[in-house]
Amino acid sequence: MRRLAGGKSRECNRRTPTASKAARRAVQAVRRRRHGRRRFLIESRRMIVCVRQLTLWRLAIPMRRAFEHATASRSQAEPLVVQAELSNGAVGFGETHPRPYVSGESTDSAIADIRDRLAPHISTVRGTCFPEALEAIDALPLTLEHARACTAARAGVELALIDAFARGFGRPIDEVAGWLGLPGLGTTDGLPKVRFSGVIGGDDPARVMSSVRKMRCFGLRDFKLKVGDANDDSRLRAALSALGERSLRLGRRTLRLDANGGWSLEDARRRLADWAGLPVVSVEQPLPRGTESEWHRLRAVSPVGLMADESLVTPGDAEILLRHRVCDGFNIRLSKNGGLMPALRLAGLGKRHGIAIQLGCMVGETSILSAVGRWFLSMVPGVRFAEGSFGRFLLRDDLIRPAIRFGYGGGWTAPRGPGWGIQVDAAALERLSETRPIRLRM
Repeated sequence: MRRLAGGKSRECNRRTPTASKAARRAVQAVRRRRHGRRRFLIESRRMIVCVRQLTLWRLAIPMRRAFEHATASRSQAEPLVVQAELSNGAVGFGETHPRPYVSGESTDSAIADIRDRLAPHISTVRGTCFPEALEAIDALPLTLEHARACTAARAGVELALIDAFARGFGRPIDEVAGWLGLPGLGTTDGLPKVRFSGVIGGDDPARVMSSVRKMRCFGLRDFKLKVGDANDDSRLRAALSALGERSLRLGRRTLRLDANGGWSLEDARRRLADWAGLPVVSVEQPLPRGTESEWHRLRAVSPVGLMADESLVTPGDAEILLRHRVCDGFNIRLSKNGGLMPALRLAGLGKRHGIAIQLGCMVGETSILSAVGRWFLSMVPGVRFAEGSFGRFLLRDDLIRPAIRFGYGGGWTAPRGPGWGIQVDAAALERLSETRPIRLRM
């Protein structure tokens, strides 16, 4: 037998054809499996996620005491909660409070707008990543036919979708500010934090004094008093007495007023002239919505700054107020202004024009909107005043355990994810629901 240079026979060095083919097939099979796994992971990351279903929950939550102001009195909260379910199983929640005297919407009209007018837009919301989803969510309309506002309806939907897609893609909520790309907005870590305010309703003077004293015992420093009726003067004097004028003048505490559009131009002029020299920071919505052309006449003689609330619903409203230079502050409310992204845009617009920013709230907000409000505060530096996060101070029940509320002195902590950083109690949703939920398949 012929031997090769190493002493081995030619036959010993050969592989049998059958063994060689089997080995190659085995190697190829392993490579295909590895490639398949890699491809599956890549494709799963690129999977298009869409909205599968919306559920609308109409709730009724008793309040611990009635709350009154110039245009309404309320003894129970009536939030509309929106639940969004995505094709990948993620679920998110939003909340809104439609009010006819705020945006012209009612709970019935908001439900109808979501079902009949926003649903076609919602069905197009999809994406392979969080930024793509945000782009689609941002396209939801703020107004409908004849420039009719649908900001409350939009807010509930937008907040539910942001929560769901943030959870579905595992992304933090504060990426919303980065995606909007607005100068001056972003993380507020390390910056001084605004504290939550105490809000005093349209009560008689004795109850005003009692409310202020209780809030002072809890360490609150900033206060807002509802005015706009015949008892304004006595109510204001009671608040000043309970707060201490010296502390107000030294800046240890602050007091601002909110007329909720309850004055005429002449009433406002007379009231503010009578109160000239008193330690009041600002007056919110002194005149009714629709009278913005008269604001410049009031601002010319007002000893305090004017803050827009009901006159600030849509971006178009903001442009009008800024163009005519008739206000010094924006009261931004997530439910009123269409959700988180429109609210952030209004804050950015106001800051660019030197306008003071206040985060307002709707009476009766649950912990869903309280959590979103804290996300807003964590993304907008320099907010002057903040309202909300009352939790069980105001409501007898809530959707979150424990309910979100501010701490001693109005302090608060920034939320953490996933989504809004809360877990809604399904049993509480069922228990507090006023009617059967409305389910909309997309």
